[in-house]
Amino acid sequence: MLQQWFGWPRFQTLRSQSTQEPIGLLAGAGRFPIRIAEKAKSLGIPVVCVAVRNMASPELEALSDRFYWTGLGKLGYSIRCFVREQVPRFTMAGKFHKVELMKPLMMLHHLPDWRAIRFWINRNRQDNRDDALLLGLIDEFERDGVRCVSALELCPELLVRTGILTKRAPSESELADIEFGWNLAKEMGRLDVGQSVMIRNRAVLAVEAIEGTDLAIRRAGELCKKAPFVVVKVAKPQQDLRFDMPTIGTTTIESMHAVGGKVLAIEAGMTIILDESETIALADQYGISIVAR
Repeated sequence: MLQQWFGWPRFQTLRSQSTQEPIGLLAGAGRFPIRIAEKAKSLGIPVVCVAVRNMASPELEALSDRFYWTGLGKLGYSIRCFVREQVPRFTMAGKFHKVELMKPLMMLHHLPDWRAIRFWINRNRQDNRDDALLLGLIDEFERDGVRCVSALELCPELLVRTGILTKRAPSESELADIEFGWNLAKEMGRLDVGQSVMIRNRAVLAVEAIEGTDLAIRRAGELCKKAPFVVVKVAKPQQDLRFDMPTIGTTTIESMHAVGGKVLAIEAGMTIILDESETIALADQYGISIVAR
């Protein structure tokens, strides 16, 4: 009735406007969400993007059919956006800065809604690791009929191929560091601590934790004062393809170059490489070797 009186447009979901069912995109920081939105758009799949403010790129708005900003604590609002648009499935992409949850007065800063408060209170408080939190969040969406799927269903071509990707191959000493670091990184993944370790001369310089790969790389560089070292980044043995896939790109290479990293070893078929040609070209420019095994 109010719509008739005031001429307000009746809300139409994308399901009523398109023959293809929309996909939801819960977007964090970085270029991965942008690549997902671009790929969906090229396939004619409508995109409903719920982007985390102060993390996700504003560029996503132009790539989305419907776009909503949300806060880190607005779980209920995020779910309602997808439900309102009759989104049957969504994917998570990009970095969600977990360190925000560790800051003093986190609740006051992010002002979580009731759904987020209930989730935070009822979660398993004995385990705040990434997998436990993200699987719990997925369950919240699925309770309202919104199923989480892997972004790789849209972009399988982003997975890295086996081989030496750069002009420079690792030296014998660097290969030994890769071998030394590989099982260590896998064990850190099994424990759900992080995905990366930094190695020099068969010694561990740094282990990635809550700070993320780029900051862990920079910490390693500070410890060995730009002496060359190896970065090993792998998938968890129990890797869920729907979230937290190992991802590299130009920012990874820039971080390594800034502090002396010379080799990046990644897991073929389980690592996403963004802007592949630009990333490899930048590594070649800096004399950094990228090897996928």
